[in-house]
Amino acid sequence: MNDTAILIRRASHRDAAAIRGLYGQLVSNPAVTISPEHLARLAESEHHFVLVAEQGSFVCGTALLSLCEDVMFGTQPFAVVENVIVDQQVRSHGIGSALFQEVEALCKRANCSKIMLLSSSQRVEAHQFFELQGFAGSSKLGFVKYRRNFS
Repeated sequence: MNDTAILIRRASHRDAAAIRGLYGQLVSNPAVTISPEHLARLAESEHHFVLVAEQGSFVCGTALLSLCEDVMFGTQPFAVVENVIVDQQVRSHGIGSALFQEVEALCKRANCSKIMLLSSSQRVEAHQFFELQGFAGSSKLGFVKYRRNFS
Protein backbone atom coordinates (compact mmCIF):
# COMPACT_ATOMS: atom_id res chain seq x y z
CA MET A 1 0.00 0.00 0.00
CA ASN A 2 2.88 2.43 0.68
CA ASP A 3 3.87 2.50 -3.01
CA THR A 4 0.36 3.48 -4.13
CA ALA A 5 -0.12 7.16 -4.92
CA ILE A 6 -2.05 9.26 -2.43
CA LEU A 7 -5.10 10.94 -3.92
CA ILE A 8 -6.67 13.87 -2.02
CA ARG A 9 -10.25 14.62 -3.04
CA ARG A 10 -13.50 16.00 -1.71
CA ALA A 11 -15.53 13.45 0.17
CA SER A 12 -18.77 12.21 -1.34
CA HIS A 13 -21.79 10.53 0.20
CA ARG A 14 -20.12 7.17 -0.52
CA ASP A 15 -17.35 7.98 1.99
CA ALA A 16 -19.61 8.18 5.05
CA ALA A 17 -18.72 4.77 6.51
CA ALA A 18 -14.98 5.23 5.94
CA ILE A 19 -15.02 8.67 7.57
CA ARG A 20 -17.01 7.27 10.51
CA GLY A 21 -14.33 4.61 10.94
CA LEU A 22 -11.57 7.24 10.92
CA TYR A 23 -13.42 9.42 13.43
CA GLY A 24 -13.68 6.35 15.66
CA GLN A 25 -9.87 6.40 15.84
CA LEU A 26 -9.97 10.08 16.82
CA VAL A 27 -12.70 10.04 19.48
CA SER A 28 -14.75 7.39 21.24
CA ASN A 29 -18.11 9.12 21.20
CA PRO A 30 -21.17 7.07 20.26
CA ALA A 31 -22.98 10.28 19.26
CA VAL A 32 -20.70 10.78 16.21
CA THR A 33 -22.93 10.52 13.16
CA ILE A 34 -21.80 10.86 9.56
CA SER A 35 -24.70 11.56 7.23
CA PRO A 36 -24.24 10.68 3.55
CA GLU A 37 -26.74 13.43 2.70
CA HIS A 38 -24.74 16.02 4.64
CA LEU A 39 -21.53 14.92 2.92
CA ALA A 40 -23.29 15.31 -0.44
CA ARG A 41 -24.33 18.89 0.45
CA LEU A 42 -20.83 19.78 1.68
CA ALA A 43 -19.34 18.42 -1.55
CA GLU A 44 -21.12 21.31 -3.32
CA SER A 45 -20.14 24.02 -0.81
CA GLU A 46 -17.82 26.89 -1.71
CA HIS A 47 -16.84 27.40 1.94
CA HIS A 48 -16.62 23.92 3.49
CA PHE A 49 -14.48 21.03 2.31
CA VAL A 50 -14.48 17.52 3.71
CA LEU A 51 -11.30 16.08 2.25
CA VAL A 52 -10.31 12.44 2.12
CA ALA A 53 -6.97 10.85 1.39
CA GLU A 54 -7.20 7.68 -0.63
CA GLN A 55 -4.60 5.05 -1.51
CA GLY A 56 -5.95 2.59 -4.01
CA SER A 57 -9.53 2.22 -2.85
CA PHE A 58 -8.64 2.69 0.86
CA VAL A 59 -9.83 5.95 2.43
CA CYS A 60 -6.98 6.44 4.88
CA GLY A 61 -7.33 10.04 6.06
CA THR A 62 -9.67 12.98 6.32
CA ALA A 63 -9.78 16.65 7.29
CA LEU A 64 -12.50 19.28 7.43
CA LEU A 65 -11.68 22.76 6.12
CA SER A 66 -14.03 25.70 6.65
CA LEU A 67 -13.46 29.11 5.09
CA CYS A 68 -14.79 31.79 7.43
CA GLU A 69 -15.84 35.28 6.44
CA ASP A 70 -13.95 38.03 8.26
CA VAL A 71 -14.25 41.80 8.41
CA MET A 72 -10.78 42.66 9.71
CA PHE A 73 -9.05 42.43 6.32
CA GLY A 74 -11.80 43.47 3.93
CA THR A 75 -13.24 40.39 2.31
CA GLN A 76 -10.23 38.16 3.03
CA PRO A 77 -11.41 34.99 4.83
CA PHE A 78 -9.56 32.87 7.36
CA ALA A 79 -9.64 29.08 7.53
CA VAL A 80 -10.33 26.57 10.29
CA VAL A 81 -9.20 22.95 10.01
CA GLU A 82 -10.87 20.31 12.18
CA ASN A 83 -11.13 16.54 12.51
CA VAL A 84 -7.75 15.70 10.99
CA ILE A 85 -7.14 11.98 11.16
CA VAL A 86 -4.93 9.48 9.33
CA ASP A 87 -5.65 5.79 9.79
CA GLN A 88 -3.32 4.42 12.46
CA GLN A 89 -2.17 1.64 10.09
CA VAL A 90 -0.61 4.11 7.65
CA ARG A 91 0.61 7.02 9.75
CA SER A 92 4.04 8.50 8.96
CA HIS A 93 3.71 7.73 5.23
CA GLY A 94 3.00 11.26 3.94
CA ILE A 95 -0.78 11.09 4.03
CA GLY A 96 -1.26 13.86 6.60
CA SER A 97 1.23 16.04 4.73
CA ALA A 98 -0.68 15.47 1.49
CA LEU A 99 -3.93 16.48 3.21
CA PHE A 100 -2.33 19.70 4.48
CA GLN A 101 -0.85 20.47 1.05
CA GLU A 102 -4.39 20.40 -0.35
CA VAL A 103 -5.68 22.48 2.57
CA GLU A 104 -3.02 25.11 1.86
CA ALA A 105 -3.73 25.08 -1.88
CA LEU A 106 -7.45 25.67 -1.23
CA CYS A 107 -6.61 28.44 1.25
CA LYS A 108 -4.26 30.12 -1.22
CA ARG A 109 -6.96 30.07 -3.91
CA ALA A 110 -9.41 31.64 -1.43
CA ASN A 111 -6.77 34.22 -0.36
CA CYS A 112 -7.09 33.23 3.33
CA SER A 113 -5.23 35.34 5.87
CA LYS A 114 -4.45 32.32 8.09
CA ILE A 115 -5.29 28.71 8.88
CA MET A 116 -6.24 27.80 12.44
CA LEU A 117 -6.76 24.45 14.08
CA LEU A 118 -7.44 23.07 17.52
CA SER A 119 -6.12 19.80 18.84
CA SER A 120 -6.81 17.95 22.06
CA SER A 121 -4.15 18.92 24.60
CA GLN A 122 -3.17 15.24 25.10
CA ARG A 123 -2.38 14.56 21.42
CA VAL A 124 1.33 15.39 21.67
CA GLU A 125 2.34 13.41 18.56
CA ALA A 126 -0.31 15.27 16.54
CA HIS A 127 1.03 18.59 17.85
CA GLN A 128 4.52 17.68 16.67
CA PHE A 129 3.10 16.80 13.25
CA PHE A 130 1.19 20.11 13.05
CA GLU A 131 4.37 22.02 13.89
CA LEU A 132 6.20 20.14 11.12
CA GLN A 133 3.45 21.39 8.80
CA GLY A 134 4.29 24.99 9.78
CA PHE A 135 1.69 25.61 12.49
CA ALA A 136 2.86 27.52 15.57
CA GLY A 137 1.49 25.97 18.72
CA SER A 138 2.80 28.71 20.95
CA SER A 139 1.50 31.81 19.14
CA LYS A 140 -2.13 31.67 20.34
CA LEU A 141 -4.13 29.94 23.05
CA GLY A 142 -7.29 28.11 21.99
CA PHE A 143 -10.46 27.94 24.06
CA VAL A 144 -13.43 25.63 23.61
CA LYS A 145 -16.92 25.75 25.16
CA TYR A 146 -18.85 22.57 24.47
CA ARG A 147 -22.61 22.50 23.97
CA ARG A 148 -23.18 20.79 27.32
CA ASN A 149 -21.83 23.99 28.94
CA PHE A 150 -23.96 26.48 26.99
CA SER A 151 -26.24 28.58 29.20
